[in-house]
Amino acid sequence: MSEKRPRNARPLKYPLPTKPTSPVKEASPEYHLKVYDNRSELNLADGSQIVFSEGANDAATKQRYKKITDALTAGFLRDQIRLCREKPDQLLFDGLAESQKKWLDSLADSMTSEVGRAIVGLTVLQLTVKAIEPEQSIRLHKGGSSAKSFGWRDGISMRTLDSAYITPTLRSEGLVKLNADGFMMTRTLAENYPYTRVYKAAIRGARSEWRNIVEGLETQTIQALPALQYFLSKLLNRAALFEKVANETLATLEELVRAGGLGTTAAAIDLLRQHMSASNYAARIMEIAMHALMQSLAEAGALGSATLIPLSQMRSANKKHGNIGDIELSEDDKIIEAWDAKYGKSYLRDELEELHDKLEHHDAVTEAGFVTSETPVLSAELTERIAELQEINDLTIHILTLDEWVTMQYQRALTVISMSEAELAQRWIRAYVESLAQKRRTQAPIDEPSFQWLTAFQSLLLTGINRIK
Repeated sequence: MSEKRPRNARPLKYPLPTKPTSPVKEASPEYHLKVYDNRSELNLADGSQIVFSEGANDAATKQRYKKITDALTAGFLRDQIRLCREKPDQLLFDGLAESQKKWLDSLADSMTSEVGRAIVGLTVLQLTVKAIEPEQSIRLHKGGSSAKSFGWRDGISMRTLDSAYITPTLRSEGLVKLNADGFMMTRTLAENYPYTRVYKAAIRGARSEWRNIVEGLETQTIQALPALQYFLSKLLNRAALFEKVANETLATLEELVRAGGLGTTAAAIDLLRQHMSASNYAARIMEIAMHALMQSLAEAGALGSATLIPLSQMRSANKKHGNIGDIELSEDDKIIEAWDAKYGKSYLRDELEELHDKLEHHDAVTEAGFVTSETPVLSAELTERIAELQEINDLTIHILTLDEWVTMQYQRALTVISMSEAELAQRWIRAYVESLAQKRRTQAPIDEPSFQWLTAFQSLLLTGINRIK
């Protein structure tokens, strides 16, 4: 404790030493979003602010939206795709920085059989909107139609643009295999917040690159038309590469057949099991494989008067679409036989009850069941319940392994048509590869990009050829 100085003491010649302090440094503004009852405020890192007001569209937004829809109706996106395909010398790639090209490359390359398609479709939409109308914000994906429903005053209905123009064009041109309902049906893209760097929904794919592109377009550091042309060209290259891989895989299959491979049912099943194990989405592979076998039976005339219903899209809601199983046969527009693929499952009590619920709306079914990749658990209680449901619904219910189900279908075919086991195995695998290769869109409208599935299967075929040699 310091000594107390007298009241009349002279002032000190030098001040007492004090603890040095650093000059106060103001923190730089941080990029963030504030959400209020009637607006959102985006605060940028430079201290500026953008306000997104909620409510019905104003006159200027309606005019911009009409300009966009008129251009799309006139074929703007389709014309850009054809320009990229037919006249690459006229494209404007020089208007892009290398870093911007890398972002677009990463987005296109992020598409797999499971992720990335929605964010790629959204990027095409946003680039297209900016190329047509630079003044339109691509952060605001819901237009305000009235004060009763949520929307932004300056926003546009990206869901409408998607379903009416973007997805149909990308599908018809073969650039991206999207669900027919459109990518904006994906819940993660429809949260009631502007698309910004702090958009928190769990978007699958090249999320960071997409956010960089959105920021660049909004701040006009990315030119929309060159970026759109570059991105479309990238997708076209992937589509052309896919066709090349598809044809090579089919050629490799024929080489395996000529070498004496696929001579038995067991050989075909073993090849497909290996492919399932090598895939990140084995359950879907199993569905496609089972449907491909039934396609080969239908083409050989082994299904009699029954019609094979086309393969459903992945994640189709059974109740919404009226499905009973992944494989369905019909007569007179009524389902008479249905099989559901259950990869990695062995105990199916819940699935059995779900089947019972579905059968309430399908009284023409005479045979239904589940096909498992594992040995099923058939407890006494489960077996008893199967017997009860068979009596209640007046049909036969099976729970079979994949091998048992394939054997059943082979027996169905070989008792009706004159064909060897080897020929049927080869027809089956050929139908399977053609389904993956998008060459059977009527029977198997597979909307997942299956490039990785094909390359993995081709590798297995080559291994089989080398083993024979």
